[in-house]
Amino acid sequence: MSNPVTVEVTRGQLVESRHRGSIAVVDGDGELVLSVGDIEAGVFPRSACKAMQALPLVESGAADAYGFGDKELALACASHSGEDAHVALAASMLARAGRDVNALECGAHWSSNQKTLIHQARTIDEPTALHNNCSGKHSGFVCACCHQGIEHKGYVGYDHPLQKEIRGTMESLTGAVLGRDNCGTDGCSIPTYATPLRGLAHGFARMATGTGLDPVRANASRRLMQACMAEPFYVAGTGRICTKLMEIAPGRIFAKTGAEGVFCAAVPEQGIAIAVKCDDGTTRAAEAMVIATLARFFRKDEPVQAALLAMANHPLSNWNGIRVGEVRVSDAVFA
Repeated sequence: MSNPVTVEVTRGQLVESRHRGSIAVVDGDGELVLSVGDIEAGVFPRSACKAMQALPLVESGAADAYGFGDKELALACASHSGEDAHVALAASMLARAGRDVNALECGAHWSSNQKTLIHQARTIDEPTALHNNCSGKHSGFVCACCHQGIEHKGYVGYDHPLQKEIRGTMESLTGAVLGRDNCGTDGCSIPTYATPLRGLAHGFARMATGTGLDPVRANASRRLMQACMAEPFYVAGTGRICTKLMEIAPGRIFAKTGAEGVFCAAVPEQGIAIAVKCDDGTTRAAEAMVIATLARFFRKDEPVQAALLAMANHPLSNWNGIRVGEVRVSDAVFA
């Protein structure tokens, strides 16, 4: 099926760009609350599923053994901007396990945030793996291995014991069958698996509610989501949408972006989770889609809903500050 246009971008009086996509909203029992487009097609969740990938860190007892609090757990779920605080915390996590940057296998890159990038260019010769937006997740991987007595070298490999554990965890949460046939390699070198959007949303709804989870996993899921909501800066960074969303309604919205137009969110108090995919991989469209969808579930809280809608539908300005168009969510999202 052809997914509907979910976001339009205008210039002047005309529509300049159209983005198609799909949206799934599911509750903890797996009941479909809202759907737009094809929600059964497999999509690579990329970084949107980092909270799922962080579960072994908590379930194994590693997080407690190393004294990790909300900031560390949030960073383990993060796609951060490589700001100084992010880099320092990732290094601290590794140090508690007796390791350093050399243990990371995520690769190195400069920050994608312009101000942070300029700061880096002025203060360091080149970035390290600690500056990688996934360094918190990978530090969590290393710590989970060290605590369990697993050799951490090669932890990014498909057959590594930790990746096998993560694969099983994600299968259990999403109900999807994950293996080599639907496996790709993520930007940070770990396996990523094409998962139906509906299953992805259900997995996060189960984490948000604990429905159908054993006590250990339910507790670990709650801790990770609460940590992200308590420390949204460490999930993303200055000016980032994930951080802004969780600051709009503190403790009420969990949000995590992924590459190529994937975005997931949850509203724990309502027991629902959202997964969206913009077909062409455009981040601005995925952001508008998930924010507008969240707004539907805050009708009884007008200030929060208004703030969300203002983020979803927003003007575009040029370098002189002149308004030239807007990003707007289509009627398909609100039908």
